[in-house]
Amino acid sequence: MASFSLWFFSFLSVFLCHGVFKLEASHHVYRAQTSASVPPDHQQPYRTSYHFQPPKNWMNDPNGPMIYKGIYHLFYQYNPKGAVWGNIVWAHSTSTDLINWVPHQHAIFPSQPSDINGCWSGSATILPGNKPAMLYTGINPQNHQVQNLAVPKNLSDPFLIEWVKSPKNPLMAPTPQNNINSSSFRDPTTAWLGRDRQWRVVIGSKINARGLAIMYRSKDFIQWDQVNNPLHYADDTGMWECPDFFPVAKNSRVGVDTSVNGPRVKHVLKVSLDDTKHDHYTVGTYNVKKDVYVPDKGSVEGYAGLRYDYGKCYASKTFFDSEKKRRVLWGWVNESSSVDDDKKKGWSGVQAIPRSIWLDASGKQLVQWPIVEIQKLRKDKVKLINKVLKKGSVIEVKGVTAAQVDVEVSFKVKNFKKAQVLKPEWKDPQLLCAQKGAAKESGVGPFGLLLLASKDLKEYTSVFFKVFKREGKYVVLMCSDQSRSSLNSNNDKTTYGAFVDMDPVRENLSLRSLIDHSIVESFGVKGKACITARVYPTLAIGENVGLYAFNNATEGVTISKLTAWSLNKAHIN
Repeated sequence: MASFSLWFFSFLSVFLCHGVFKLEASHHVYRAQTSASVPPDHQQPYRTSYHFQPPKNWMNDPNGPMIYKGIYHLFYQYNPKGAVWGNIVWAHSTSTDLINWVPHQHAIFPSQPSDINGCWSGSATILPGNKPAMLYTGINPQNHQVQNLAVPKNLSDPFLIEWVKSPKNPLMAPTPQNNINSSSFRDPTTAWLGRDRQWRVVIGSKINARGLAIMYRSKDFIQWDQVNNPLHYADDTGMWECPDFFPVAKNSRVGVDTSVNGPRVKHVLKVSLDDTKHDHYTVGTYNVKKDVYVPDKGSVEGYAGLRYDYGKCYASKTFFDSEKKRRVLWGWVNESSSVDDDKKKGWSGVQAIPRSIWLDASGKQLVQWPIVEIQKLRKDKVKLINKVLKKGSVIEVKGVTAAQVDVEVSFKVKNFKKAQVLKPEWKDPQLLCAQKGAAKESGVGPFGLLLLASKDLKEYTSVFFKVFKREGKYVVLMCSDQSRSSLNSNNDKTTYGAFVDMDPVRENLSLRSLIDHSIVESFGVKGKACITARVYPTLAIGENVGLYAFNNATEGVTISKLTAWSLNKAHIN
């Protein structure tokens, strides 16, 4: 470890003195480009108040999230020239609490042959001596995808404003010998240190329809050699974008560093499936002797497997928060509006609220929950206790700003006898949610919340539960229905759904939703299932926004407890 630290210091010194590619010239080129003027926030009903987004233009994947000297850093894919994808650079903001953010100049942008056509996604690794390093995908003059290295220019600067690139870039590239598809070779993970003191990193790829996590190994973080076998692969899953590979503690919510391995942890492999634009993951074991990852029995790969989020959330990235000992998840939430509408409002894309993640007690899935810091924004608390919702009833939750609110509710069902039988063909929860809907009275459910609702209930987004029975057990379905979310027919109003692993007889059906003008993030049963939706009401705007609880089950249900808070506006960029 010591020898490596000395090497890195020497490398950095030489790099900064003799081998720097000056980024400023390219930076000025991008700064000179301006997009169309953007209306002020008060004229934009869909602009968020506490979800991260830049003041204007296109944003997608979160990149290189990390904490350095007590400062959180978020880099992200950004188009400085407009509200559609293109001209991609790494924008950069910092925070002390993951909620309020300060912008900085762009950190990484085209300036070398190895990234002249774009600086795409990548990850941060904290090297010995608390030295951050970024591995990222660049697009070279041949439009091949290659992997590059950038490091901070001044390690004494906690904001890490300036970054310099290795003169040896690209460090990893497709060649005729390594059988890598040059158009499908991107998004390096955070690297981890093996028992042999060598670094390993995974890069997403594919061969035909086989998704691949290609692995490279290095002693010095500069010279990388491809490992003969991939870390993992799965047939018929297509391109694996933005892979993420990390350990989780078996019996604790405490996060662990990416290099940790052994009997006390399981490993998670997440891949973003390019064919479906969803993030899927498996839980399994990392075999350090064979350098392969093996999913646990029953951990399903691909489209039918577990997802971080069953709505709109993609290209996610985690990092280990070494100060608060937690693993934090970021995810990009794109728009459901038309491209023309995005251009008119002058921006596209937000980031989901950062989520703490840990392994469920079952060991079969992850649990996700909004970071505790979001509670700093809470005000105007209202509460309902033991409120009976009769069949067909709707009650308004008053006293909060319904367009900008955090609401938690727990439902209690006494009688499950009228639960519908779950037919064998009802395997797709999203399709089932769309067919059943919030307005259709049947069995045990639907019951839940009406969010971003107009006062006349002509517009609303419903998030609800429905309970089925199958082979003597109960199956819980969680839905987020956007079919009535807007009168604008140009919007994507897809209904989302997920089955939740729980026993509703022994525990209450709980739901938490974060509402922020055009986004609804919902966490079912203490974070076992998450669904994010983008909605753009035409009526439910400003003071004409309501928050309601409803029950369309055949019998009454009880709100054991409902607590809601208005949320203050965060300081973002």
